[in-house]
Amino acid sequence: MSAAEGVVGPPGPAVPSSGRVKAFLRLVMIEHSIFALPFAYIAALTAMFRESRGVHWWQLCLVTVAMVTLRTFAMAANRIIDREIDARNPRTAGRELVTGAVSVRTAWIGASVALVLFLGSAALLNPLCLALAPLAVVPMVVYPYGKRFTDLPHAILGLAQAIGPIGAWLAVTGAWSWEAVVLGFAVGVWIGGFDLIFGCQDVAADRAEGVRSVPARWGIAAALYGARAAHVVSVALFVTFGLLTDAGIFYWTGLTIVVGAFVYEHSLVTPRDLSRLNRAFFTVNGFIGIALFVCALLDLALRGLSV
Repeated sequence: MSAAEGVVGPPGPAVPSSGRVKAFLRLVMIEHSIFALPFAYIAALTAMFRESRGVHWWQLCLVTVAMVTLRTFAMAANRIIDREIDARNPRTAGRELVTGAVSVRTAWIGASVALVLFLGSAALLNPLCLALAPLAVVPMVVYPYGKRFTDLPHAILGLAQAIGPIGAWLAVTGAWSWEAVVLGFAVGVWIGGFDLIFGCQDVAADRAEGVRSVPARWGIAAALYGARAAHVVSVALFVTFGLLTDAGIFYWTGLTIVVGAFVYEHSLVTPRDLSRLNRAFFTVNGFIGIALFVCALLDLALRGLSV
């Protein structure tokens, strides 16, 4: 019996299927799709603007399905792989796979359904997306194992997140784009940076369990400095993307807002005070994605993108 299974009590009444679905959606934190979706939309809409100056709604719908289902698979796999570690960490001991609110079998079923939907949406987009889809899955599975063999699992997460904007551009054009790569790495470095911040709250538990990360290896101060450096690089990459795509005033306004949000985010946490970490992680990062997307959309509309 695993440690995670050992904390689950006797089986209770059968849970209705609707309850299992809701518990699974809580497990994968479906609402956090908001972090990655706006940047996939920026990539897809910019590519559409360059291709035809019009929005292709079917493609945008498929991009949405692909993004949400791949992220759902990744989160479910992460929770399954880490369930024993989660059971021994006070912060994560209440997660659904640990408490038994979601069974391992249900989690695998949900992950499998999400993976099939992802591959199906890739197939409907174009042959290149289908051919590359299995490669997109690899870092999603490698990431939860990363904390077992490297002090830099945040970089693996960043690589996984960089796939979104690149894939969204490929979905529209069916061709490689360095502009999409720049946007993808801007997003990946951004998310890797705030994962450094997020990991600071688990330093004691990670060191006790042998879980590897920058905060566990080099300390909270080093992780926060690393996050600041990552976000400076991320801003530079967002600037590069704007220059490569001839972005206009609204995009640059949005990027100015993002810079302000980064400054505010880093003012919320210090090596001696992590009490506002959740506000920095969830509220500010959710705002960053939405703010830049809205401004980029307004910019594209001003330049002639039609619905």
